[in-house]
Amino acid sequence: MTAPVAVFGAALRRAERGEPAALRLVGPDGAAVRALDPHAWHRGSRPGDGAILDRCPDGTVDLGCGPGRLTGALAASGRRVLGVDVSPQAVRYARRHGAPVLHQDLFHPLPGEGGWPGALLADGNIGIGGDPARLLRRCRRLVAPGGTVLVEVDPPGAGSWSGPVALADEHRGRTSAPFAWAFVAADDLAAMAAAAALHHIDTWTEAGRWFSQLGK
Repeated sequence: MTAPVAVFGAALRRAERGEPAALRLVGPDGAAVRALDPHAWHRGSRPGDGAILDRCPDGTVDLGCGPGRLTGALAASGRRVLGVDVSPQAVRYARRHGAPVLHQDLFHPLPGEGGWPGALLADGNIGIGGDPARLLRRCRRLVAPGGTVLVEVDPPGAGSWSGPVALADEHRGRTSAPFAWAFVAADDLAAMAAAAALHHIDTWTEAGRWFSQLGK
């Protein structure tokens, strides 16, 4: 079966050209569980980006940065930032747009381990790996004492879930191999953070999106 990064990369290329690029996350039964819009990741900003960018400290590691929308914005503001992504196509676009990005699995050793003032999980990236508690523990290892972890979450009451999904490309009619993913509702994050030895600082909403700030 096709690797998820290949389906993702092909959609990014079409989005960059302004062509149809819609993706869906589908469950094992083929039912859609989330619609994805690769065009949004290429835009200069999405509604709601402003508040989360304002809270990113000088020295932020952007985990699952995609084509570098947020990484590039932080770099343009003069803040030290490093994007990390497993998609070679996303990394190429990010670097082309001037974002400092590393092509690597975020669970592998990264520069500055334990010294980053902040870590960022936007655009649903709390789902990476299908185990939010493990991902939050990874963030805790990356940030310095007193550092923050900024997370985009689902609305309160939406429910949290983890399990296998696949990427379905609506334009090409192909579906990737399955991979582990998760969704986290805003009202479930504090307990997950506590299990990772992080504490909840704040939750806010902007432009229909929900975000939380955690501290180490």
